[in-house]
Amino acid sequence: MSEVRIQLVPGDITRLDVDAIVNAANSSLLGGGGVDGAIHRAAGPGLLEECRKLRSLGGCKTGDAKLTGGYRLPARHIIHTVGPVWQGGGKGEPELLASCYRSCFRIAREQGFETLAFPAISCGVYRYPVAAATRIAVDEARAAVAVDPELSVIFSTFGDEVTRAYVEALAQDRFGAV
Repeated sequence: MSEVRIQLVPGDITRLDVDAIVNAANSSLLGGGGVDGAIHRAAGPGLLEECRKLRSLGGCKTGDAKLTGGYRLPARHIIHTVGPVWQGGGKGEPELLASCYRSCFRIAREQGFETLAFPAISCGVYRYPVAAATRIAVDEARAAVAVDPELSVIFSTFGDEVTRAYVEALAQDRFGAV
């Protein structure tokens, strides 16, 4: 029996009942626009209070990740990661984006999480090209589930462009062939 370990779930990431959702955060961790703002609003004031404590300890650097509780979300935890702002691709953006995913998967492993849901990190106001970002996301997810037999990954998609990009990335093997 083969279980789907990487899947697409169109819709609102804040409604997913998983061990952790990933927040595409800014370095202050204090909320912002897009998915970051939606997660903060849905989780409630307890999340902001915990994030203020993390900010006083230095916040979160691009490519890194921090763990908080899920508060009013169905998800028990939130992993906040700061993706790179797209500057044309020559400023280490692919490596930083891959590091976001690796940092989240490291936390998931350390915590024993079995279900982890991601938005399209850096694809909103940070302007990372969606097709390139989703290929990195899928490659990192495939690597993570290959070493962690208990982990299932959800890509929570919002909008047709992002959903199509994930479908295309999932149709490719790790070397880019379809």
